[in-house]
Amino acid sequence: MRISIIGPAYPYRGGIALHNNLLYKEFSNKHTTEIINFKRQYPGILFPGKTQYEESKTFAHIPSFRILDSINPISWHKAANHIKLFSPDLIIIQFWMPFFSPCYGRIVRLLKKNSCSKTIIICHNIVPHEGSPIDKLLTKYLFSKADGFIIQAHSVEKDLLELRPDAKYRYNPHPIYNIFGNPLDKTEARKQLGIKEKNVILYFGYIRKYKGVKYLIRAVPEILKKLDLKVIIAGEFYEDKKQYLQEIRNIDREGKIALIDRYIPDEDVNTYFSAADLVVLPYINATQSGIVQIALSYNLPCVV
Repeated sequence: MRISIIGPAYPYRGGIALHNNLLYKEFSNKHTTEIINFKRQYPGILFPGKTQYEESKTFAHIPSFRILDSINPISWHKAANHIKLFSPDLIIIQFWMPFFSPCYGRIVRLLKKNSCSKTIIICHNIVPHEGSPIDKLLTKYLFSKADGFIIQAHSVEKDLLELRPDAKYRYNPHPIYNIFGNPLDKTEARKQLGIKEKNVILYFGYIRKYKGVKYLIRAVPEILKKLDLKVIIAGEFYEDKKQYLQEIRNIDREGKIALIDRYIPDEDVNTYFSAADLVVLPYINATQSGIVQIALSYNLPCVV
């Protein structure tokens, strides 16, 4: 089978790019597979982080064709022409936000004109955590052109059927990410991170309003009444961090909260999860999370 995967991959960072990297690795073992990647994923003005690119030197070096520009329709036509020449049996699109719907939808429409390829959309999230009124229209535009869908959480099913009542879909749970190496000795991992406390709680990932990190911070004084504890908050801020710093200053008189304000490269993930006793995801709303899948690979309990 010939397979085209459309979406971000190395050198882009983040969960969707990682998902595509792993898909490529698995499919390419038995099928002729390509990734149609972005040369520009987001305009700089729309990206809240420090960099869109993976800084790891040892992980995820996946080959791809960097053709797409999310806001340049000429690149969409170039991508469609490239895919036509490749002549795939299956096209896989990763969907996690409506911003990319015009780009993806146009590509699929162009390919439908003279291609027998089937298009499957993997739905990570359908209703945005922080959306706008136009989101539903954009998503409908793309979804109307797909032949089938994969949902990775039952909570996404209702959203899919609301937008596409006749959708053909399959539930396939989010995979466990066991790619970061064998767990380190807990004592050694904590030594590397400078942790002396007996118990370690880990929050890992981007810090955004819907992820509820402030509630974890506010819970720390109560937990400290019962446990000798270190709380690690490891991830890059995607919103103003001043309010979080103020919360920590008001609450944390003993230095029990360690704020690691940066994106954690792949080769360091093992150390953080090896050091932890518990992973906390205090999300206000979410459909699924790759962080849970990493925690499960380390046999760590999660509070969600």
